[in-house]
Amino acid sequence: MNKDLKEIYEKRDEYINKEVSISGWIRNHRRQKEFGFIDFTDGTTFQHLQIVYDNKLDNFEEISKLHIGSAITSIGLLVLSPKNNQDLEMQASSIILEGDCDEDYPIQPKRHTREFLREVAYLRPRTNLFNAVFKVRSVASYAIHKYFQERGYVYFHAPLITASDCEGAGEMFQVTTLDLNKIAETKKVDYTKDFFGKQTSLTVSGQLEAETWALAYKKTYTFGPTFRAENSNTKTHANEFWMIEPEIAFCDLDGDMDIMEDMLKYIVKYVLDNCPYEIDFFDKFVEKGLKDKLNNLINSTFVRIDHEEVIKILKDSGVKWEFEPEYGEDIAKEHEKYITEYFNGPVFIKNWPKDIKAFYMKQNADGKTVAAVDLEVPGAGELMGGSQREEDYNKLANRMEELGMEKDSLNWYLDLRRYGGCKHAGFGMGFERLLIYLTGVENIRDVIPYPRTPNNCDY
Repeated sequence: MNKDLKEIYEKRDEYINKEVSISGWIRNHRRQKEFGFIDFTDGTTFQHLQIVYDNKLDNFEEISKLHIGSAITSIGLLVLSPKNNQDLEMQASSIILEGDCDEDYPIQPKRHTREFLREVAYLRPRTNLFNAVFKVRSVASYAIHKYFQERGYVYFHAPLITASDCEGAGEMFQVTTLDLNKIAETKKVDYTKDFFGKQTSLTVSGQLEAETWALAYKKTYTFGPTFRAENSNTKTHANEFWMIEPEIAFCDLDGDMDIMEDMLKYIVKYVLDNCPYEIDFFDKFVEKGLKDKLNNLINSTFVRIDHEEVIKILKDSGVKWEFEPEYGEDIAKEHEKYITEYFNGPVFIKNWPKDIKAFYMKQNADGKTVAAVDLEVPGAGELMGGSQREEDYNKLANRMEELGMEKDSLNWYLDLRRYGGCKHAGFGMGFERLLIYLTGVENIRDVIPYPRTPNNCDY
């Protein structure tokens, strides 16, 4: 029976000196006059296996001409490598070509730039770097679901097409079946004749809809794609990305922070425990000290501090800032870095100025701030953001009016405050931003399989 390398390495003692069959791809091929070495991988583990063959095989000449990238099935004896008695290798008795690979195959055994690999994104999981990145992406995804499912959360599928703008920023991709050429000619848009009878867009967040589930199931979470029509070409922005958004009824801001900290530590530990070879690779070749950084986060107690106090610390620091910190304003990347270094660990910055935060956040008694929180982590800056949601109908309605928001499309959201509403809270975490933190790979284009960025929608 054909075996996976993952099983062979996990149960290596059972397979030593046994004949097995394996199927996968040639990563590298070194040919000599009387024997050859194939660097073999099957994608089931980050570990490779060396296949040794010699001229005793009937098809030795054919095997020696096999191209890098070709798919093969190899049968042979698994033995300890004579060079290092801890490594396994296969002494092949048969090697069959399953699928040849043309000589112009772009992924050769040399170091390719990440920019080049984005141009052949459909092949980049075959390189060590991206094989590791997307394995971590898969494992971290599972860890997120595992965390919430084990704690009784209901998984909510938020709609991708929506008539509401959760963030109120207007950076949304419109969804329409109207004839755009006709609109260009007439310069008139009649949304009543559109597919849904109104203006609709791709969602920027599933939070508002998730709140409806929280007020029925008590604990819910979303984990799905979101979209921002933001013309930004930074390393941390993409137009399609994935978000994790839990919502919890009968929960205040302190409870929200408890969950944020507990969830993050769980995910990081799960990845460390289940991707040891990948993390070692990142630690060695991508970000020196990555493993220590992740372990330090697991063992840290997250500091909790008001936004006002953060600004005071920044102003009193004596540092000459590129962007001067000000009360009532957002903080910059340089400020985030300083604060995490100042406290030597992750920091929750809470109770933010009302005027720079979203309409749905609970207004504090001082009339100037809202019960919002951002989590800053060493080496990455902001990783999560959350808040206690405003449960008071009148305060929420007044805030929407202050901001000039169209309330008709959000009547259902306001009604949650009339029909058995209660205090509740939640947060959002960009999945790709978490992956940047977990892998040390600093560009969002390199932690999502097929990135969608301005002027880029390949594959």
